[in-house]
Amino acid sequence: MTHTIDPIEFTCPRCGSASTDDFYGPCGACRTQLRDTLGGEKRQVDAAEYVPKVNVTANAVALKDD
Repeated sequence: MTHTIDPIEFTCPRCGSASTDDFYGPCGACRTQLRDTLGGEKRQVDAAEYVPKVNVTANAVALKDD
């Protein structure tokens, strides 16, 4: 089963020119300009492994003294 997307006509939210594309967003010229001015080189980012904070004991209610 092949899905096709029909191009839609809209006004570019960045420059206001008429545009036709598969998805709503900046026109092709704006996307190129954004990539040239804001784009950067790809890089590998190493993130530390998530370790949840343990600030509650497992059975705090059962251990509570009255």
